[in-house]
Amino acid sequence: MKPSDHEDFSTPLARELEDMTRRRRAAEGEVLHSPAQTRIFTISNQKGGVGKTTTVVNLAAALARYGSKVLVIDLDPQGNASTALGAEHREGTPSVYDVIVGDSEIADVVQASPESPSLFCVPATIDLAGAEIELVSMVAREQRLARALAAYLEGTAFDYVLIDCPPSLGLLTINAFVAASEVLIPIQCEYYALEGLSQLLKNIQLIEKHLNPRLAVSTILLTMYDSRTNLAHQVAAEVREHFPEETLKATIPRSVRVSEAPSYGQSVIAYDYNSSGSLAYLEAAVEIAQRGAPR
Repeated sequence: MKPSDHEDFSTPLARELEDMTRRRRAAEGEVLHSPAQTRIFTISNQKGGVGKTTTVVNLAAALARYGSKVLVIDLDPQGNASTALGAEHREGTPSVYDVIVGDSEIADVVQASPESPSLFCVPATIDLAGAEIELVSMVAREQRLARALAAYLEGTAFDYVLIDCPPSLGLLTINAFVAASEVLIPIQCEYYALEGLSQLLKNIQLIEKHLNPRLAVSTILLTMYDSRTNLAHQVAAEVREHFPEETLKATIPRSVRVSEAPSYGQSVIAYDYNSSGSLAYLEAAVEIAQRGAPR
């Protein structure tokens, strides 16, 4: 064999492909066991553009691919999670609005996602945009989602529930926090990554103290990670220093495929399974499952 043949395998691209192949084999070989009881996550960050909805959709799809039964609740009036999961959410469609503001049960509005037979979605419609105002005068306004979800889970077994909420702390987000037992915070590896995070953590502590003593920040996921830049490495190191227990080893790369997938009504897992973004979310799902719920 010529020396040049050896050199072909030592290029950065070849090494990257070899690394991805190894990681994908490892991820595909994992078997995820069902948690002892349903794990309910609120995925939240008051800072917009951090990959919050993208993380909800792709983690849900990744967990479902491993055979877990997953429910996504879309609490964002924009309905982007509903779109990405292929759920119908035109105005007037039975949705999470009817559960929170009306008297509908989750069973009346839940839809199966075409993405996977074990993935389901409670869609959001534009009706949800006015829900904040309507909730103000309601009794137990912070607990409406929690009560509906508890009633639904009594008769239907799910391994994971992922709640996508708006990038603001209003009554919809508070409902999400009260319904969940775990918070997953996506943090982008860019300037001002930790901006607003201390306020978010204070708000979570207030909700834990006054409304939901079970709530805990269990998971932090680094998103939009570009390994070629010093900034990404610095931000990742800073986040891991502040949150060593909560931060996942898996990082989500900045990826065109991840960005494109929602426009096709799909997660990146379905849109381009062999992409780096798909692999990263599979690894994150495995890590979350293997870590288990916080004690």
